[in-house]
Amino acid sequence: MEVLNQQVLRKDNSLLSLTHLSQLLHYVTGFGGFLVPLIIWLTSKNTVEGMDVHGRSIINFQLSMLLYIVLSIPAILLLGLGILTLIAVGIIGFVVPIVNAVKAANGENPSYFLTIKFI
Repeated sequence: MEVLNQQVLRKDNSLLSLTHLSQLLHYVTGFGGFLVPLIIWLTSKNTVEGMDVHGRSIINFQLSMLLYIVLSIPAILLLGLGILTLIAVGIIGFVVPIVNAVKAANGENPSYFLTIKFI
């Protein structure tokens, strides 16, 4: 009996780390911090071990940060506290992907806090 369509997942921690670090494109180019990880995740989630977990957490994190930014804009006009929220989102959006890239390089699961699970 022959086994067909057997997929062997390869272990590629450097690609996982690169996927986490690609979120920082927002700070370098102004865009691409959502699209590049999304493209990497969609193209390699069936071939790289752990990419589905890491990719989902990255997309959920990026969507959550976008939601926090959108909600903080009216908070600037109403309460003035929206500026503090924007600063916090900027710092969290810079530090957390770096921490999770190091975790991915070591073979650990990502841990994004303040993340809403959309997918």
